[in-house]
Amino acid sequence: MPTPRLEHLNLTSSNPQAMAAMLDDLFGWQIRWQGEAKDGGHTIHVGNDDTYLAVYAPKAQVAAKTNNNYTTTGGLNHVGVVVDDIDAVEAKVVARGLKPVMHADYEPGRRFYFHDPDGIEFEVVSYS
Repeated sequence: MPTPRLEHLNLTSSNPQAMAAMLDDLFGWQIRWQGEAKDGGHTIHVGNDDTYLAVYAPKAQVAAKTNNNYTTTGGLNHVGVVVDDIDAVEAKVVARGLKPVMHADYEPGRRFYFHDPDGIEFEVVSYS
């Protein structure tokens, strides 16, 4: 029996096209599929051959997140992405007008975090 692996996460976004473009720019991911989704919404699957984020927008606009997911049971805390060149990715984050925060060097690697325009937190990690 194959070892289970994480295939995807599904996130709600105010603008799936913009999020897919950001993920392509930062991580070199590609759109795998896009189309109509649940309740008349639209979804874009963006990632690589093995894993992806399903970026969903409902038909009606959703209110912005106002609570702290780290204290909300069932909340998404962050999406972690492993990269080879953390400095190059951080430069791209800054170039997009996003703010890298909470830098840390730790055994066995380095990391920083940033929030996308919808407030979704990403952790960028490098083990090289």
